[in-house]
This record gives sequence, structure tokens and C-alpha cells, in this order.
Amino acid sequence: MNTLPLYRQLANHYLDAIRSGTLKTGERFPSIRLMMEKHAVSLSTAVQVCRELEGQGVLEARPRSGNYIRQPEPLPHPLPPAPQDVDAYVGIHQQVSSVLKASQRATIKVNFANPYCAAQLYPLKTLQDHMVKALRQNPQLLGTTAPTSGNLELRNILARRALTSKTHLNAEKIVITNGATEALNLALRAVTQPGDTVAVESPTFHGLLQILESLNLRVREVPATADYGINLFALEQLLRDPEPIRALIVMPNLQNPLGSIMPDSHKARLVQLCAEHATVLIEDDTYGDLVDTEQPLSTLKYWDHSDNLIYCASLNKTLAPGMRLGWISAGRWHDRVEMLKHSQSRGCEALSQLAVSAFMKTPSYERYLRRLRKILTQQRQQMRTAILRHFPQDTCVTEPRGGTLLWVELPPGFSSMRLFHEGLKVGIQILPGDIFSNGSGFGHYLRIACGAPFTPKIEEAVATLGQLLKNQA
Repeated sequence: MNTLPLYRQLANHYLDAIRSGTLKTGERFPSIRLMMEKHAVSLSTAVQVCRELEGQGVLEARPRSGNYIRQPEPLPHPLPPAPQDVDAYVGIHQQVSSVLKASQRATIKVNFANPYCAAQLYPLKTLQDHMVKALRQNPQLLGTTAPTSGNLELRNILARRALTSKTHLNAEKIVITNGATEALNLALRAVTQPGDTVAVESPTFHGLLQILESLNLRVREVPATADYGINLFALEQLLRDPEPIRALIVMPNLQNPLGSIMPDSHKARLVQLCAEHATVLIEDDTYGDLVDTEQPLSTLKYWDHSDNLIYCASLNKTLAPGMRLGWISAGRWHDRVEMLKHSQSRGCEALSQLAVSAFMKTPSYERYLRRLRKILTQQRQQMRTAILRHFPQDTCVTEPRGGTLLWVELPPGFSSMRLFHEGLKVGIQILPGDIFSNGSGFGHYLRIACGAPFTPKIEEAVATLGQLLKNQA
């Protein structure tokens, strides 16, 4: 039981808030009247709180203006050191979490870790106009809930667009999700149980490793290359092991981080292999619309004739990352996915779906995509040239046919994790290859994103990274 007088308890409460930075120097302190209302205290108690804080040197009264926060005096004793941040991520891939946490602490001036396009490349004004129009037409929109599966018009548009890549999706069995991350979560929860084994490409998207660990799934990695994607021979050997592989997750078009595109013959064989071994195939088509071609590439779904595939995709990279719109077509697992979506997060908010569907059904959307692909091609070429110019001799860089990502192989003996930490010190963020695998084979690789226009500032940052690497030699 707290034996301190009430005014002192409240004073300590606000003192902690000031010292922790919740209440900042120069901000106005809550008024006497507000304290009386919020804390149900008398006038005299509220006044005593202010006097106590004035005595502590953290509050000053300004005539006819009120009380304001002052810079607090140093604590008489240093606070005990905070526990390591990775402790907050027990059960999650700790190496990924520690890298992301270190990035959050740093002051980033140039971000080569961000896989998105620069904001100015997205049609933000057009989408904003469609949002305003949607609200004008339906003033009650924000006061209603959206259906679990999402806006039917948007689902119809997605199904029709899939036809261009020879993919047949039933709009009634598409579920709109909070990006591809939720789609992959739903797919895995629908077909696996904790302890099951799931295969992935190696290297693979670091966020996928976090999802798998958070669901208590075992992971088997299958080698992949920037030329052909997943190694089918290695996969076939794995599928013949006594240990059953419950599911396989792949990105056949512009794989993250390799940028690989699987040949059609490999796609057909991959689908067949998984069907033969009763391994559910989960396709992540996040980057498919960013491929440098007018003719859309085929998806794995096109080759699926046994309903053994779950298709996931997203608009986060191609249209509007702030809207967090993705989708999943789960075939025979649709009912379970719909139930899981409802129990996990309910339907996605309606406004962004209305705005996106209004834009995607116009010819302007295709014109926008063509322009975006052309810009990204130029930016990738400029970034690749800069890396080869400034990085150590014998550095290798992929040449993906679309997207925003480059996979960089450093000469043996160089450490991308060391470069990551040294880069943060000068405000440059990359992603080290270590976090794209649970193994230790990618310590001299790194992923560089080039979604932002190439400028002298970008060139200078690449040169700085190159010098940091040369200092490792």
C-alpha cells in the first residue's frame, strides 16, 4: 500500500513522465482544472502537485499562460541499464529482430533497406481524390464495417487482371488482407500445425522467417539462384526424405532478395512435384506486376490442376504501401482462410479498397505501371553501376528483370553484418545477407534497394559504403 500523500503520488507520476520524455521540455503542463477532473482530486491537492514539481525544478509558472515543463535536473543515481532489446523478441527470429531494432535506433539519412518505391513514384494524389469521392458518395462509410473477404468490386478487378497472366481466380474466393504478410500468415495457419515442417527458398525474405518461427514451424531451406530460382533437384531430394514437408513457400517472379524469375518449365515441374508429394504450394506474387515486360509472366497458379496451391499477392510494392492491401486465393482452403481472417483481424477497412478499385478499373492504372517499370529499370541500372564502381573489386551484383532490389555478393572475407553496423553510424542503412537465412552462408551478401530516384546523395552513400568495405580489407 502506498503511504505517500496523494499529492506526492501524483507529483511522482508526472515526474516520471517528464524524465522519460512522455512530457517534453517546453510543453504545457496539464491545468489545475484538468488534473481535478482526470484524477478526481481537490483544488488544494492539484495545487500541491504543481508546487511539488516546481520545487523539483521541472515546472515553471508563466503569468496568464499556465505551467510549462522545464528541463529536469539529472537523476541523483544513474538508472540501471536496460535489458537487451532482443529479449523482447523471445520466440521470434532474434537475428532479424536485432538488425531491425538497431536500424530503429539509428538516424537514417539514406535507406537502402526499404524495398518500396519512393513516395513520389506512387499515384498518391489520384488515390486521395478517389478517397474523397468515395466519402462524398457514402458519408457513413467510416461508420460501417467491411465484409471479411473485402470489397467485391476490388476482388472482381483482381480476378480479371489475373487472366492476363493466364491465371484463373474466383473472385468469390479471394480474401482481401492486410498486405502479403497477413496473406502468408493465413495460408500457413490454414494448412499447418505447430511443429510441422515448411520448406523455403534460400536465401529468402527475412520477414517470412519471422512468420514461420512465430507459428512454431520447422524450416527446411532449399538453395535458389538468381538465374532460375529454387533448385528443383535439391527440392526433389528433400521431398523424398522421410520427414514430410507440409508446405513450400516460393516467389517464382522477382524473388526477394534474388530477383530471380523461374522459367515456365521449372514452374510446371515445381507444381507437379509438390502435388506428387502432397506438399501444399504457397505462391507469393508480391512483385509480379513490376516485371519489365508488357506481357505478364505466368504464375504457378496457372500450372496448378489439382487445387494444391494457395496464391498470395499484394499491392504494397506496386501501388500504395500505406494502404497495406494484399489478397489470398486459397482454393479448397478458402472457408478455413475466411474463418481465420475473421477471427484474426476481421475485414480490412473499406475506404482504401474503394479508392484502389476505382483507380485500377481505369486505363490510367496500366499507364502508371508502365511508367513505374521504366523508372525502376533506370534506377536499378544506375545503382548497379555505382556499386560496381565503388565497391571492392570482384563484387558481383544481380541484374533482375524488374522490381526494386539488388542482391550483392562481396568478395570472400568481407562481412555484410559489419558493413551494416558501420553504415548505421554514418546514417546509411542496408540489409545484411545473414538475415535472409537461418544458416550462415550469406555473411558476405547484402540486399540493396533502389526504389528511390538516383541522385548525387545516393551516389555519395554508395561510395561511402564502398570505402567502409575497403577498410575491412
